[in-house]
Amino acid sequence: MAARLPACVLDAGTGYTKLGFAGNTEPQFIFPSSIAVKESAKVGDQAARRVTKGVDDLDFYIGDDATEKSGYSIKYPIRHGVVEDWDLMERFYEQCIFKYMRAEPEDHFFLLTEPPLNSPENREFTAEIMFESFNVPGLYIAVQAVLALAASWTSRQVGERTLTGTVIDSGDGVTHVIPVAEGYVIGSCIKHIPIAGRDITYFVQQLLRDRETGIPPEQSLETAKLVKERYGYICPDVAKEFNKYDTQPDKWMKKHDGVNPVTKQKWSIDVGYERFLGPEIFFHPEFSNPDFTIPISETVDTCIQNCPIDVRRPLYKNVVLSGGSTMFKDFGRRLQRDVKRVVDARLRLSEELSEGRIKPKPMDVNVITHHMQRYAVWFGGSMLASTPEFYQVCHTKKDYDEKGPSIARHNPVFGAMS
Repeated sequence: MAARLPACVLDAGTGYTKLGFAGNTEPQFIFPSSIAVKESAKVGDQAARRVTKGVDDLDFYIGDDATEKSGYSIKYPIRHGVVEDWDLMERFYEQCIFKYMRAEPEDHFFLLTEPPLNSPENREFTAEIMFESFNVPGLYIAVQAVLALAASWTSRQVGERTLTGTVIDSGDGVTHVIPVAEGYVIGSCIKHIPIAGRDITYFVQQLLRDRETGIPPEQSLETAKLVKERYGYICPDVAKEFNKYDTQPDKWMKKHDGVNPVTKQKWSIDVGYERFLGPEIFFHPEFSNPDFTIPISETVDTCIQNCPIDVRRPLYKNVVLSGGSTMFKDFGRRLQRDVKRVVDARLRLSEELSEGRIKPKPMDVNVITHHMQRYAVWFGGSMLASTPEFYQVCHTKKDYDEKGPSIARHNPVFGAMS
């Protein structure tokens, strides 16, 4: 049998899409999940749209090329991780495969990712596009949380590889806490937190706006994003941190320089409290969102407590971080400390209520950070798609021709064997 070409791993998120071939440690392409299409007819005018189809179908741009095109409107086919417009998504896939990866889809197996609680119908639509339009030989649709668990294996020994754990997936648009047992997501216990990268950026922007006057208004959001990514970190105690900045401003304050692209004038600002106050909204959401006040540590604890009792210990023991917004320095350490506090307080209470008759066994809380966090989902997919087992669990074109798109409703779990 001829050597197989590597599988294509395609992780399309709400904010960004990550593309690359299996076996690599990083995605080859990362670009915004946007598509610019020609506005040839008014929205909703189906008849006119049908007439102009054909040439216009090929006239579109995706990713970074999609920005600032006159006569085109920018659309985002994915919202909160779920595909909303399948026509646009098909075109988006088309350029991902042909323009970026320069791959012949008939020669490569494909691994695509899906958010937790994706509907079976969505899987069918995906299978239809991949098998009918692109004629791929095999397809596997993997749950993002399971791939993130697999990615965390880089930080541990072979014997400890497990597909049971709690995944905290925080990207640009949304944060989820997802419990996974033996590779299966416990759907009823998933918790959603309305705080993610974008909210931190807006909060930092607000802090800078209230204090710094030197930032050109059109660069306000971009500057906030840079400050968040370059200088942000998680502190152990907010009050002590304020004190540190007040007593030693020279040591902790940073200077950020920029140039106004229009007037070419240079400007510079001091970056102070924003450094720790921005990411702190994970632990004190009320700073930025008065309607939501539950810290992430309590959400993680509630999520695990809702799960069946026999998987709770392994879920506490293996809390895995995934996504760009978990990259702040000391995020894992602070989360581990705060979750441990919540758990220990509950154990103490149960001991007091039993008046010392019951001695609860201490709970091991372990938050795992590793160097592949930012692209954890893509990297997990790349690892699993480069194993021989991957080709055995894929749905093939032959299966699809025989049984139709319903085969994609279920994708067998694999990868726990090492």
